[in-house]
Parts: sequence; structure tokens; C-alpha cells
Amino acid sequence: MKHFFFIILLSFTVHLYGQDLKPYQQKIEGTSVTFKMVAIPAGKFKIGSPITERGRQEDEGPQKEIALSAFWMAEHEVTFAEWDLYFKDNALPQSKTIDGVTRATPQYIDLTWGMGRDAKHPTNSMSHTAAMMYCKWLYTKTGFFYRLPTEAEWEYACRAGSNTTYPFGNDAAALREFGYFKDNSGAKFHHVAQLKPNAWGLYDMLGNLSEWTIDQYDASFYSKASDKNPATVPASKHPKTVKGGSYLDEASELRCANRMASNSNWNIRDPQIPKSKWWLTDGMFVGFRVVRPLVQPSKEEIEKFYNLYLK
Repeated sequence: MKHFFFIILLSFTVHLYGQDLKPYQQKIEGTSVTFKMVAIPAGKFKIGSPITERGRQEDEGPQKEIALSAFWMAEHEVTFAEWDLYFKDNALPQSKTIDGVTRATPQYIDLTWGMGRDAKHPTNSMSHTAAMMYCKWLYTKTGFFYRLPTEAEWEYACRAGSNTTYPFGNDAAALREFGYFKDNSGAKFHHVAQLKPNAWGLYDMLGNLSEWTIDQYDASFYSKASDKNPATVPASKHPKTVKGGSYLDEASELRCANRMASNSNWNIRDPQIPKSKWWLTDGMFVGFRVVRPLVQPSKEEIEKFYNLYLK
């Protein structure tokens, strides 16, 4: 990527340091389903990892100090209780929130692979496009501008004020208290918010499911990114940046700074022709959570944003 820009996805360049930002419960209109949005204060942090960090990869540097505006982030990954409301609403012929072109196609197989699909399981196997369409639907249902987090927002929220390998320190021995990974997952994902949250009250930032960010993946992103609210211009379906590691990964993959580039092979076994833009037959380890900027863009800016990321 050659160009980086401050678009409406981050609450402009207004720095609201010290502003009283409170958590809230978001209710989805016409249902009993709610989810908690955690207040993330504006601040600065160093994105990436130092060269001395164990398990560090080349794309995690050079470290750079980043300033971010305040925002809200979902307490946990989007669950099937939340996702299935969207899927059912979007399947109705009379739905006014989703058009026929962008309506999700039914899953052709059980893409949870038997790991569970009840209300508290995190929704999985969704493509980047599907995650973004959910955000757009959520906006139509609530009136609030929701989207995926940028890579910088995600890492800042994950660190929760820390500058260590993990939010709780440098020793992976405590990781099983905060996230599901290869050593404690039993090779499956689990209900959200079962383990300890980080210092800012966010659950499962590490492990359970890896999480989509909005950014196009660029191995040299940090050397070119702005030092205020950095984001990348969407360029192609892949690669996008994925963060957090999953239930399948080693502890080293769950480090705050670790980055993963999405790959078209995550949908390699898709039997559809053409392959589905919604489901990932080999991306059962991928999920997402939503964020909301403190400053709500205008209706026109919001539409422009969704059009840009869903074209």
C-alpha cells in the first residue's frame, strides 16, 4: 500500500484525551439481544514489538508511537445470538435493511465443524465482507456507526495500557487464564467471556477466534503509517490483517503485536462456483468484534464509508 489516510472510521483527528467516556449496553431493536460496548480512552502507545521480543516477526516493526482518538469496542467477539439476528433479518424478502445483491447466502455445510453454534459461541467462518455487512446492518438497526477496528485500535485495546508481550506481562504461563489456544482449547472454540478480561474489561482479545481488522495487510505498514489514527485504503479481498491468534495457535501467535495476513486458501474447499464471498470453509478460526468511534460521522460520510469497504 502506498497511501494511508484518516477517514471517518476513527472519529476524525479530534483528540478527546480525558473526556468522560462510559461503557453502555447496546440493544438490537425488536429483540432481547444486547451486547456491551467498553469505553476505550484516547491515548498513545507503541505499535508493534521490540526486536528483543520472543517470537517476534519482521512485520511487527519498526515500532512506532501512535496516537488514537477515543472509541468504544465490543466486550467480546460477535456471538451467534447477534449474528443470527442479522442472518434471519437479511433472509426475509421484506427486509428493508439489506438489498438482494448483498443478502448473505445460506451456509452449505456446518462451518462450525461441530464445535457449537449456541447463543454464547462466537460467530466464525465469516469473510471480511460478511463482517463488514454485519456492521452496516447493525448501523441500520441502532442508528450508531459500527465497523471493524483498525489494526492500531485493535492492538491498543488489546494492550490495555501495557507494553509487554501479553497484556498481563511477558510470561506465557498465565495465558491459559486469559485466552483459549492450543494448550487449553481442546481443538475447539468456546463460549465468549469465560476467562479473565484484560485491564480494560475486554474478553478474548487473545485466542478463541482470531479477529478481522479493517486494514489491508501491509508488511511494512508501520514504517509508512501516520502517527495519528492510521488506517489503510482497501485494495483487494486479500490480504487483510487479522489479530489475536486462535484456539488452534501456539502461545507465540497470541502476542499483542502478532499480525496475520488473510489468504484466499481460507476458502479453498468451498464447493460453490464462484466461491462464496460470505463463508470461509477453511477459516473456522476467524471471527470479529465491532467498534464505534466517539464522534458519529454524518449520514453521507457513513454511506461513503460502507460503499468504499463493500464495493
